Parts: sequence; structure tokens; C-alpha cells
Amino acid sequence: MLGLMQDWPLLCHRIIDHAAIQHGERPVVTRSVEGPIHTTNYAQIRTRALKVAQRLDRDGIKLGDRVATLAWNTWRHLECWYGILGIGAIYHTVNPRLFPEQICWIVNHAEDRMMFVDLTFLPILEKNAHGLKTIERYVVLTDAAHMPKTTLKNAVSYEEWIAEADSDFAWKSFDENTAAGMCYTSGTTGNPKGVLYSHRSNVLHAFMASLPDAKGIAARDVVLPVVPLFHANCWSLAFSTPLTGASLILPGARLDGPSIYELLDKYKVTFTAGVPTVWLALLQELEKTGGKLPYLKRIVIGGSASPRAMTQKFQDNYGVEVIHAWGMTEMSPLGSLCTMKPEYAALTGEAKLDIQMKQGHPPFGVEMKITDDSGKPLPWDGKTFGRLKVRGPAVARRYFKDDSEILDKEGFFDTGDVATMDPHGYMQITDRSKDVIKSGGEWISSIDLENLAVGHPKVAEAAVIGVQHPKWDERPLLVIVLKKDQKASKDEILAFMQGKIAKWWMPDDVAFVEEIPHTATGKILKTELRERFKDYRLPVQ
Repeated sequence: MLGLMQDWPLLCHRIIDHAAIQHGERPVVTRSVEGPIHTTNYAQIRTRALKVAQRLDRDGIKLGDRVATLAWNTWRHLECWYGILGIGAIYHTVNPRLFPEQICWIVNHAEDRMMFVDLTFLPILEKNAHGLKTIERYVVLTDAAHMPKTTLKNAVSYEEWIAEADSDFAWKSFDENTAAGMCYTSGTTGNPKGVLYSHRSNVLHAFMASLPDAKGIAARDVVLPVVPLFHANCWSLAFSTPLTGASLILPGARLDGPSIYELLDKYKVTFTAGVPTVWLALLQELEKTGGKLPYLKRIVIGGSASPRAMTQKFQDNYGVEVIHAWGMTEMSPLGSLCTMKPEYAALTGEAKLDIQMKQGHPPFGVEMKITDDSGKPLPWDGKTFGRLKVRGPAVARRYFKDDSEILDKEGFFDTGDVATMDPHGYMQITDRSKDVIKSGGEWISSIDLENLAVGHPKVAEAAVIGVQHPKWDERPLLVIVLKKDQKASKDEILAFMQGKIAKWWMPDDVAFVEEIPHTATGKILKTELRERFKDYRLPVQ
């Protein structure tokens, strides 16, 4: 027997409909790429998204066609997302931080037919347009007054393009499992892999992301997504913010400390999210100017592990709750958030920080397990390392144009991370499976060592890799970048770490470098570090 409820497909454009009807006057403020602050609202965003949909339809974009965006977080980019979604086409967010050859590869692999592009990225495209085989037209996200001369094929300014539509258009109807968006992974080896989200998965993920023990966003909030729309589905903020009716502040191209602080303060932002490097710049700005954060209540830090010192500063110096988060492109992307369950709610000081260094517990819709290499489940004791595997309605089951099986027999996806689970369901990443250091048959977490080293006041960045050892197989080498104009010795760094970790975890040596290599998305490129130090000889103990 089936239930007798209405068949109401979970389609992404229903989110902007709800925002426009229930929260139509809620402001959407952008620092535009051209410079001035631009203010609109959800009702206007929906009207213009309908124009985008109408114009795409006229241009022959059909159900299932891919439309690329190479753009910052702006009101125009948001309109494009919902306009693309509203006709059953697929938004494909291209990461401008990728190398040009990677951009060409993923655009061609996705077979994108059109591209929306911000002024900032025109030079990249003009230099590489010959390699973009499938693009039929470029729409530049600006108005006629700012539209430059360009060699791009059939290029037109966005405002002129949508001016030819009148918004007298109805969203298309289709199955909720229809593909909605595409984002490519930023792997450190091999070509990126396409993750294809559905309307259903995006809507369910937006509900999951908005839960009180996740991001806890409400209509009373003012949200600043520093995480870009092109970074792992914008951590759902392009969906969960209008779904809840919160005000939206979009930073455009300026993600430096002073610019972010200006928006936080001027628009009384209560919630924000981004990667640690952004918050390091903000903290430096606050320390330099003596600025405060009287309105900000919560900050989600993800993308890479949040250093303990950063969490402590935000909470102790500025009264801002830090929520450590973890996820993957393949997970839409949120997998866990470190909010406090009753078992830990009374903790304070260092004990609370110990828990906050974990990546947290999964919301409803994400199931987790840890296993050994043979797939045998491991205990949730907070100590045993295992391969972290996940499943749920917003977790990928296959990659685009790839029939390889990526799930185990129970439907779990191997994240490639090594983690522990504690008895209360809190997960802590200890490493990537390819980066964990195996010393004498035991595992050493490079992430724990890096986070500890970054806590030294003279250290700007740290990376830990395994170096061959004749007796122990591998031993940790700590690679350090010092802060500007700082000097430190190996002994000083190791003395700082002494007593804070197991003795046998202590790095065997410290190498000081000018910079640590990163991927185009800012992750430490350990493959390159291992290649650079492949002939390194550890000191004789």
C-alpha cells in the first residue's frame, strides 16, 4: 500500500520560489566585481532567474545540457544557478583556481554548451578559448557599460542578454532525480572526476545543512558565504540560505581580511563559512586594527582542518562559536559538523577544544563507518584508526562518464580518509589514506602533527610527510614555513611539540622551506613534497 500524499517533486527552483514568496524583501547584498555594492532581494532574484531560464530556453539549451559558470559569489551568479536549474539544465561550476589545462579538460569532458563568466576571468578564457571545444556562447556577467572588447565566441553582456526576456515564463517540470549540478573533484593525481548532483539530492542536502545541530540557519540570520559557489556546491549555502529565508551577503572577488571584515561589520553578519586561510587573514586584520565581531555568532570552518589556535582565538577573543566541518565534493559536500551533543555540552576550556578538533557528527542523511583494509568494521572507541566510509541520499554512487564501481557491497563510499569514531558518534580525520605515516606497523597522523606545529607562534604553515627509514619503514619529516621575518631552529619547534603527542610520534627532523606547494584549490600537494624529499636522509638517532 502506498501513502496518499501529494506527488511534489523536490526541485531546486522550488527553493527560490519559497524565498521569493515568504522572504521576498530579504536583502541580497553583493560587493560587485565592478566595485560598487549592489543590493537586491529574493523576489527580484527569482524574477531575474526566470529571465535567465527564458533566455536559455530561447538559445536552445535543453534538459540535461551543461552550462558552465566561471564566477565569484554575486547576485548574478545566483540568478544563473536558479535559471539553469529551472529548465532542467545542469549548472557546472568551474573552479578558476585550476590550471588552464585542467579548466579546458573539465569543460570539454562535461561538454558544456554555454559559459557564464565574470570580468576577472576573461583573460584566462581568451588565452585558452581554442581549447574549449564545446562552448557555443559566452555570457559576461556585467552590463553594457562595463563590457570589454573580447575575442570570445558570440560574447554578450549578461544584462543585455536577459533584457531580451520578460520573465513571463514557467519553470519546466521533470523528475526530482534529474541531474541539477556538476562539480569536479580537485584530485592531486590523475584527471578530475565529475560529481553529478540531482535536484532531489540538493534539496535534501539543504535541509540537512540547515538543521540546528548542523549550520542552524534561520530567517533571522545574516549569512556571508565566503566559500565560493565553485567550491564543492558552496557547502549548500546557495540553497540552504534562501530555503530558510536568511539575508545573504555575497563577497564578490575580494576575499582579503579587510574586505571580509568590512562586510561582517557593516551588514551585521551572524553566520559565515569558509576555509582556514580566509580566517587567518581575518584574524590578522582584527589583531592589526583592534576590530571586534559583535554581531557574528557562528563560523563554519572546513576545507581543511581548523588549527586549534584559530578556534581558540575566535571563541576566547571574539565570542564567536566555531563549528568544525568536514565533507567532500562527492557528498554535496557536508558530511559532519562539530556541534555539541548533551554528552559534551558542559565541557569548557581545553577539554572543549579537544572535542572541537574533531570533525564532528553527521546530520541525518549521512551514515558513517570505519573499517580495516579488508572491509571489517572497527570499533567506535575514539582511538582505532580506520578507513572512513559513508552513504546517504546526497552521496555520489558513480562519477560522470565513468562506470567504475565506487561503492562497497553495502553501498558505502570510501572517502579516502583515515579516521576515528568515538562512542558518541564524533568523527575525527587523522589523515588521508595515502598520507598516513606507517611507522613500525603503527599509524601516525600527519594532520595531528601539522595542527600542533601550526600552533607555534612563529609558524605560518606546516606539512608532514613520511620519509623512508631502514628500521621503522617510515618516519615523519616536519616541513615548516615560518611567518615573515621570523627565525626558529629545529630544536625550538620540537621542544614546543614535546609532551603534547606520543613520544614515538615526534618528527625525526624539521625542514624549513620558503613555501609549501599547493593544489589549485589550496590543499597541500604532498605528492610534490614527497618527490622533493624522496632522497632525504633523516639524522641518525
